[in-house]
Formats: sequence, C-alpha cells, structure tokens
Amino acid sequence: MPGISCRGLVKRYGDVVAVAGLDLTVETGECFGLLGPNGAGKTTTIEILEGLAEPDAGDVEVLGERWTGTNRGASRGLRERLGIQLQETQLADKLTVGETLRLFRSFYSRSHTVDEVLRLVELEEKRTAWVSKLSGGQKQRLAVACALISRPDLLFLDEPTTGLDPQSRRQLWDVIGRFRREGGTVLLTTHYMEEAERLCDRVAIMDHGRIIALGTPPALIASLGAEHVVEFAVALGREGAASPDAAELSALPGVQSVRVGPDRTALTVSEVHRAVPALLALLERRHAELALLTTHHATLEDVFVSLTGRELRDA
Repeated sequence: MPGISCRGLVKRYGDVVAVAGLDLTVETGECFGLLGPNGAGKTTTIEILEGLAEPDAGDVEVLGERWTGTNRGASRGLRERLGIQLQETQLADKLTVGETLRLFRSFYSRSHTVDEVLRLVELEEKRTAWVSKLSGGQKQRLAVACALISRPDLLFLDEPTTGLDPQSRRQLWDVIGRFRREGGTVLLTTHYMEEAERLCDRVAIMDHGRIIALGTPPALIASLGAEHVVEFAVALGREGAASPDAAELSALPGVQSVRVGPDRTALTVSEVHRAVPALLALLERRHAELALLTTHHATLEDVFVSLTGRELRDA
C-alpha cells in the first residue's frame, strides 16, 4: 500500500488554478521530494494531502485512508499517524522547549517521551530555554520535534531548511535520516537541489500546478543527455566583437543543447574538455571577450530550467 496516492487533484482560488489535475504516488518508506518555483502549487498540494485543505476535485488516500468524502469527519486516527512541519511554524515564545514538547505530546494517544524526541533533534541542552531565545536552526529542529513527537508513520516537511545556515541544514538532514532508518515515510518540499539529491529517493518537479518530471535524481539529471553545464557571458562594447549564435554553439564538439538567457548562455555538454576549448576558440574568432565562464555538474536545477526556461527560485 502506498503511503500517499492522489488522482486528478484540483484546487482553485478564484480564477487561479493552484493544482491542475495532479496525480501522485509516494511509496511507503521512501523520501519523496516535491520541487518547483514559488507559486508552482507545492504548498497547496501538501496542505490537501495533510487534510488541512479540501480539493475542488480529485481523490486522496493517505496511509490507506481517504480524506475526501464522508470520511473527512472521522480522521482523528489518521491525523495521529502524521507528523506535520509547516512552512512557517509559530510556537509560543514564553514556553520552554520542554514545555512546548509536553504540550504537543498531550495531543496524541501514543508518543515519544520528551527526552526521546530531544535526543532525536539534538536539543537536550535547550530543554529549559524559552522558544524566543532559540536560533533559527534550533527553532526549525523544535518544529520538526513537534512533528515527530507522535511517532508518526508519515512526515510532511514543507521547506524545512529555508533560511538556515549550512551546519543547521545538515543537522536537520541527520534528523530526517534517522526517521527514515526507522521505516518512516517523508514528503518534503525544498528549493535546495543539494538537499533533494542528498535526501530523496524520487522527486517530482512541479510547475503551474502540474508535475512535469518525475523520477530518481540521477535519472532526471541523466535525461539532459549530458553530465556538465558550461555557462558564459560576453563582455559588451568591444569594437568588432560579436556573440556567436545558437546554431554555431550547437555545432561545437560535445554540446548537446544551448539555452540563451538574458545575461548568460548555458551549454549542456557531454565532454567538457572538448567543448570549453572549442568555445574559447570560437569567441576568439569573433573577437569576443569573456565576462563570465563557469562549469558545473548537471543538477536538478538544470533539469527544471531545461524543461521550463525558468529558475527554480523564480517567483
């Protein structure tokens, strides 16, 4: 039985279609990533799956139970099996960490002890600290602790590491990894491609309320047909200089595709050691001076840009 299954999911807000006929399956025990720019419909989708919002159309099953229809009012048992960390979690500033966890623990018929969940998120030494005195990373770990207190089978994480420094982000990755190793299922949204590639068994890329790509991170990256991306920009104003056009760039050895952007051009290449010298030679023939030249391994960000022409962080 899949952890999550939805078919034909639709959600509208007035004239805006936030989710447009979405089909999605998350297998039990996997970490599934939902990626996309702001406004793609990720948070709306998660709120429907969590039972916090009702779809206008479609069918949802979570852990084998339906949110929609007559079962919506009989959902207490299902809710106790879910851990939910919202995109923005507001906790009482004047409660201590320990008091906050005892409060959340009282909502459930089964739960971790406060000591257990403090160890899970590595906040033991902050037990008596007020929530208002915690750092951003500590507050995020406390929010995840509140989601974990009920020993959930399924954990929803909506951009859990946004705004965190690299050390705090990796600490949260460790918390998620421990939950996975105990057999838990995770659905997360993120803007960080390294995070998705590190944590997720599969990812779905959303745009305009639809899934436009689905697969393992390596498989999606391989779909580009090349392992590297070369980006360059030509300095403006040099007399006699001319930028090469897309046809010339496509003809360079090892180049699989060309994307001309407003401030730079990106080449997807299979053999970077052949493509870069050929590019430099072409620019020299055109008397063009480089303002920028970078290379990197292809990422999920490149997959999204290839499919949509937009950055994942675009509004």
